[in-house]
Amino acid sequence: MPQKKIRNMEEFAAISGISRPTLSKYFNNPDSVRKSTRQRIEIALDQHDYRPNVYAINQNRQTTRNIGIIVPYLADPFFNEIGRAVEVACIEAGYSPILLSSHGKPDHEAENLESLRSLKPAGVLLAPLGRESNRKTIDKISRDVPLVLFDANIAEVGEAFIGTDNAQSVGLIVEYLCRSGEPPCFFEMKTPSNPNANKRRQAYLASMERHGFTPHIFQAEGHGWGFEEIGQSQGGEMLSRGVFPTNTVLCSNDRLAIGMLSAAYGLGIRVGHGSGCRLRIAGQDDHPFSRFTCPSLTTMAQDYAAIADRAASTLFRIIETNESPETRAETLFDGRLVMRDSA
Repeated sequence: MPQKKIRNMEEFAAISGISRPTLSKYFNNPDSVRKSTRQRIEIALDQHDYRPNVYAINQNRQTTRNIGIIVPYLADPFFNEIGRAVEVACIEAGYSPILLSSHGKPDHEAENLESLRSLKPAGVLLAPLGRESNRKTIDKISRDVPLVLFDANIAEVGEAFIGTDNAQSVGLIVEYLCRSGEPPCFFEMKTPSNPNANKRRQAYLASMERHGFTPHIFQAEGHGWGFEEIGQSQGGEMLSRGVFPTNTVLCSNDRLAIGMLSAAYGLGIRVGHGSGCRLRIAGQDDHPFSRFTCPSLTTMAQDYAAIADRAASTLFRIIETNESPETRAETLFDGRLVMRDSA
């Protein structure tokens, strides 16, 4: 006959013959019980196919081991990668990560934050939507638990912010594009979904001025996270009308650039260096797909592994010392130029 499903730790204690306090001690820290006891518990776990509800265990502690992680859009491979890196850092430090996506919508971000509050997390790692984020909801959770922002900044929110130095990153790729060919135009969304876009525009303007070139900014209408479609449709329409005064376009992010590459192909415009090439296209972020476009995309790589590690370690330090920094810390990592065939 099939085994009866064990519903809770009390039932597991009764069927395994191991006391409830010993089991609780083991699940809090396996090394806190004798080796022989640990082996008995692990054999019983396998025999009865029982796994405790880690979140329920955490709820009963004064300080939980849950870490909330919220990213803007998990369907975007960039945020999928950085979210995964943060999640792994939590697991390796002995915390239980709860990874949530805001789906690009402020209401979802606010609901995620409220849901995390009910789980009593030890802390929260938030990559905010930015301008559209509900500041009141974020302030509310930051009063309850340590909060560290990563990827996108909101001034004076949380204990720390970890991200990319957009001024350095954009400055470096503008310098390269100016040195290797015609100076770049800048293609972005008129209403950006991510606050990094505004910093990148300002960095482009400053860099073009520094190099003595006239900046040219072109903005696409639209809103949301369908960057490839916007890059293809509106970037393609601009290409077909010949509005760009130079043959080089720097896109605000790689996903816009990927859409524009598709549009150029449809228009029969050859992208890259060398004979027969009429256009250069570059982006920002080193999106996981950028190396597989045709031609492969020149871009600036964010060091998301370092961002994830620093954001997580900063939060862990605050949790474990129970001390918030006297002043809000900001850590910015340099971007890295990745030269590929498109520019």
